[in-house]
Amino acid sequence: MNMRSFTTKRSTGFTLVETLVAVAIITLAVSGPLFMASRAVVATQIARDQLTASYLAQEGIEYVRAMRDAEFLAAFQAGAAGISTTAWNNFLSNPVSSDSATISGCKASTCTLDPSPDVQMGTGVGLSLQPCTTTCTPLYLVNGFYTQQSDVNGAVATPFTRTVQAFDAAANDERIVSKVTWNFHGTPYTVTVTDHLSPWQ
Repeated sequence: MNMRSFTTKRSTGFTLVETLVAVAIITLAVSGPLFMASRAVVATQIARDQLTASYLAQEGIEYVRAMRDAEFLAAFQAGAAGISTTAWNNFLSNPVSSDSATISGCKASTCTLDPSPDVQMGTGVGLSLQPCTTTCTPLYLVNGFYTQQSDVNGAVATPFTRTVQAFDAAANDERIVSKVTWNFHGTPYTVTVTDHLSPWQ
């Protein structure tokens, strides 16, 4: 008996459903790492800004400490009695000397800090610490230095705003708060550094 074999010819291509499933699997496989990579880039940018803000806030504390030390050196060179007390009082209040580095202007309101070498120490118009009336102005980057001077050639605006404020913690204890704020993709960030200064003994 002669048997004939019947064969069917099957297409070797993909069906539409198989193609859609394959595309969905590839999309899921690729989108996960891409999402993680984009989050890593954002986290790196936030960490960079936080590091910069911490240095700027610490600079505010160090600058106020230098103001206190400058008063001590001035009183020491003058050779007056009670050098430590004189220097401390000059640092806290409005002394007679016009070149004194008083912190008094930063007690009633927050101050911005411009530590440029051509700006004299102290608080007030034209000095390193200037009280903010309503809002404090952001910092500008000029030749690698952060400053309040926006009119300098090549000044680039930064997202950082630095404020410094002094509070009476006790008779011989001044609490200095240096704060740097900035926004990144609509989210506000803040770094605050606090230190206590006392008279030289």
